Amino acid sequence: MVYAILPLRPSMPVVFGFSGDPVEGRLVDGLARPGRNFTGMSYLALALVGKRIEFLKEWLPQLGHVAILAQPQHPGEQRERQASEEAVAKLNLSLSYYPIAGLGELDNALAAIARDACDALVVFPDSTMFRGSERIASFAISNRLPSVSGWAPFASSGLLLTYGPNIRDVYRSLARYVDRILRGTKAADLPVELPDTFELVINSGTARALGLTVPPSLLARADQVIE
Repeated sequence: MVYAILPLRPSMPVVFGFSGDPVEGRLVDGLARPGRNFTGMSYLALALVGKRIEFLKEWLPQLGHVAILAQPQHPGEQRERQASEEAVAKLNLSLSYYPIAGLGELDNALAAIARDACDALVVFPDSTMFRGSERIASFAISNRLPSVSGWAPFASSGLLLTYGPNIRDVYRSLARYVDRILRGTKAADLPVELPDTFELVINSGTARALGLTVPPSLLARADQVIE
């Protein structure tokens, strides 16, 4: 997902909020020195990928088989997958991977997840998954699959929980870039920043639909509980 101040001419600087890896996505040459007219913030928080799975395991100690729903074309997806595999191995879980190229393939992927009798669903956050988030949440609830992703709006759509960057804070922070550029700093000289504020969001309505009780340990750490 990219939101940006779009240029009216090629030389105009662009400030972006990007859900993936902006280097892999060829928006910038590097995070420290973008080297182009693009800069901003990426909210690809790889360090949190494993933590989401840990939250599921803490909630569901019997968890054994995790499904990952992802779009391989999303810049940074391979690194997310690697981080997930490392977390799953550490927790002695098994993992099945279900890639889709777009929403047209979503129903087939969800059907495969159901056939494979997975215990939980991890959704890599990107714009495609967000557009399909209500369908994904409905499927997860119907199939009694605890589900997790990275942005609070996924929990609002019905996923069980999310843990990731506070997207509102990310976009408020973009104003700093605009201010510095308007004062004369080149976009190419402004490092791309990564998020430093995170939030745990739990959908208690989804928990009830799944017949689950929110553990007090998670409830105490939640930044938001959706009823």
